[in-house]
Amino acid sequence: MLGYCTIGVNDMERAKAFYDALLGELGASRMFGMDRIQFYGTAPTGGMLAICIPYDEQAPAPGNGTMVAIPAGSQENVDKLHAKALELGGTDEGAPGARLPTFYGAYVRDLDGNKLCFFQMSAG
Repeated sequence: MLGYCTIGVNDMERAKAFYDALLGELGASRMFGMDRIQFYGTAPTGGMLAICIPYDEQAPAPGNGTMVAIPAGSQENVDKLHAKALELGGTDEGAPGARLPTFYGAYVRDLDGNKLCFFQMSAG
């Protein structure tokens, strides 16, 4: 259902280093981009996450209530991605754990304050 989502960043090179290392843990890599935007994914026809310098050249600002949720594939990967994001300079917004009987998740903010969730859903 989703093609891609974009999040604003202040420093493209710093953000690329963060997302290269973090999303690389899921087998994602840079798909395509140009100076102000970079798309990440696992296939050029699948859903993607893009980091960008806003088109209007105004300062990027994380939206209140806006979050990008990334399926981790397992609870172990949720834990690993949360730790990796913190290692890369992200900040903790909620340690890994069960939130619902069928939802295991962890929350971080990237270097620009964008909120990310890593999660694993299970059958209930």
